[in-house]
Amino acid sequence: MAVWDDLVGQERVQAQLAAAARDADALVTAVADQSGATLAPAASKMTHAWLFTGPPGSGRSTAARAFAAALQCTSPDRALGGAPGCGFCDGCHTSLVGTHADVEVVRTDVLSIGVKETRDLVRRAQLSPATGRWQVIVLEDADRLTEGAGNVLLKAIEEPAPRTVWLLCAPSLEDVLPTIRSRCRHLTLSTPSVDAVADVLIRRDGIDPEAATIAARATQGHIGRARRLATDERARARRAVVLKLPLRVADIGGCLKAAQELVDAAGEDAKQVAEDVDVKETEDLKAALGAASGGRMPRGTAGAMKELADRQKRRSTRTQRDSLDLALTDLTGFYRDVLALQLGSRVALANEDVRDSLDRIAQGSTPERTLRRIEAIIACRQALDRNVAPLLAVEAMTVALRAG
Repeated sequence: MAVWDDLVGQERVQAQLAAAARDADALVTAVADQSGATLAPAASKMTHAWLFTGPPGSGRSTAARAFAAALQCTSPDRALGGAPGCGFCDGCHTSLVGTHADVEVVRTDVLSIGVKETRDLVRRAQLSPATGRWQVIVLEDADRLTEGAGNVLLKAIEEPAPRTVWLLCAPSLEDVLPTIRSRCRHLTLSTPSVDAVADVLIRRDGIDPEAATIAARATQGHIGRARRLATDERARARRAVVLKLPLRVADIGGCLKAAQELVDAAGEDAKQVAEDVDVKETEDLKAALGAASGGRMPRGTAGAMKELADRQKRRSTRTQRDSLDLALTDLTGFYRDVLALQLGSRVALANEDVRDSLDRIAQGSTPERTLRRIEAIIACRQALDRNVAPLLAVEAMTVALRAG
């Protein structure tokens, strides 16, 4: 299995990355052989900084990880003309599973990436590869860099180490500082087709074809969400509750109750993450700081414990926001289907499994009211981005959905 097999519906991007990996392999091999051979800059497809953009679910981080694995490929077939990225050698395997010593994958479970974390990455990027062919830094959430962190990263990209490669991922070019994106080679990924997502769920995850098709259609090509929807009963139950919301906003009481339940459900998601992760993190830190079992913490460790508590609080906030955003995305898809029915469009419906509800809302409303409802959902998402209290934002949205 080649490293590109998980990159769904991105043939153009795959071809560009494969060509760059071949040039990178030739460059490192020439240096290792001390043959004096070099790649002319104009001819090389390889560069030291890449920016992967595309809508959620398009596979930005998957493409970056696959490219990192191809850069570290040690397959003997390369000497016979084989392309890097076999997927079987130690370099490919450890890169893909996240254990390669020279591949650092950075993702954040909090709201932003600060200066301190970025400086640590920059120091790591200055090191020569320990065992691999390149030092690779994969920054999955480059859009979450603070302005100060972005300026720190800019310096590292302007003056790169000889065998260091930065792979940045963001939803769009506008989410990254202009000074950073101007120094990166840009690759744009598109949303894969429903059929392509269903195929990979069937082929790789062994999911029933009908369930795979329903999940792929419901998530409109978002690979990660489709897999979760097809394999997680709780995710299916949560989506079913969200899709019933348009039928529950007939009066103000129903609007407020629906909003409260939506926010409470997001809070439960954050609570579950805390139960799964926070306790273990706290116990591990206490042990590392030398606390006896059930005993008091040593002096001078209060700062470290407070820093961990603050991080856990930020992670809980992001988890709640992400859960709400997912619900709002499903709700937008519902009204998009309503609009398609009202306009007589032939596009495939994302929520065919709740066709009765779609028909009921479509027949009792107009396209103009449906558009206003979609705008209300967008306004709610924007309010959450501006740190408006979640309950207030969602209540305003449900009341607007009722008014239409």
